[in-house]
Order: sequence, then structure tokens, then C-alpha cells
Amino acid sequence: MVALVTLVALAISVAPAEPAPAAPGFRVKTLDGARTIDSRALLGKAVVVLRFQASYCTPCARESAALGALAERYRARGVEILALHVQDTIADVRDFVRARRVTYPIALDPKLAIGNRFGFKGTPYTVVIDRRGEMVARIHGENAVARLPRILEDALRAGRARR
Repeated sequence: MVALVTLVALAISVAPAEPAPAAPGFRVKTLDGARTIDSRALLGKAVVVLRFQASYCTPCARESAALGALAERYRARGVEILALHVQDTIADVRDFVRARRVTYPIALDPKLAIGNRFGFKGTPYTVVIDRRGEMVARIHGENAVARLPRILEDALRAGRARR
């Protein structure tokens, strides 16, 4: 019996981890019109952080500066941070950008066409997509920004190991 339990435990411990779910593809034009972001073009090149937020979301506003600092810190290392404002108007998003001095790219998802495909259930909602296009983290609610450095370091390290 002990041998059987040991064998089962060994088999479980060496079983390969299941891959993370594949992220749906998306294409958006940034609010400022400066660029179009196509997730398929980023495969193999960048770790993507999608932040679903809204101008009326208090935690989103509170974490905006920290998200901007994170975007600046990781940009040169191949991390693309994009905030998708959901169920929001252009005017309200522009006010949010101006009031919060947002420095990261923002696009609109007013009807949740993208958000629903990523399992959106409310703001803020943060998804991290690795270079293989797999969703390696989905964080509902606030404090995602505080958790992102560890997640991003893991995703960047995994990307180097697979090259």
C-alpha cells in the first residue's frame, strides 16, 4: 500500500503542468489614435497586461499612477500594458486620462466585445498574457498592480527559458 501511494505521489509530482488557457486575439486603436494594437502581432515578442477599467471605477483611478510606473519600469523588457476602458464614453475616458495623467496606452471597449471574451466580471480586471499567447494570470478586483511585478518577472523568465 505504501509503495502504491508513493508511486501515485511521484506520478502526480512529475506530471507536466497544464498550459494556461489561450488568450483570445484582439485588435484595438488607442484613444489618442497614435497606434493600433494587434495581440497576434505581439505573440513571441511581448508579455501583455490587459487592464479592464473604467473612468467611474474608484480602485482603477487609485491604482492608475502605479500602473503607469509599472508600464515605464517594464516597457524596455518587452511588457506591453494596455488599459481597456469598458462601458465608458470617450469624453469620460479623456477626463480620466487628463485627471490621472495617464502615460500607458488606453483603448475603448464600450460594449465589452473584448472584455467578455476574457471573462470580464467587473472593474478592475487584469489579465497577463505571456509571449506564447497564454493567459498566465487573471486578477479580479483591486491590488492587481501590487501583484504584477512577481507575475511579470515569472512570465519574462519563462520566455527566456523557452527561446
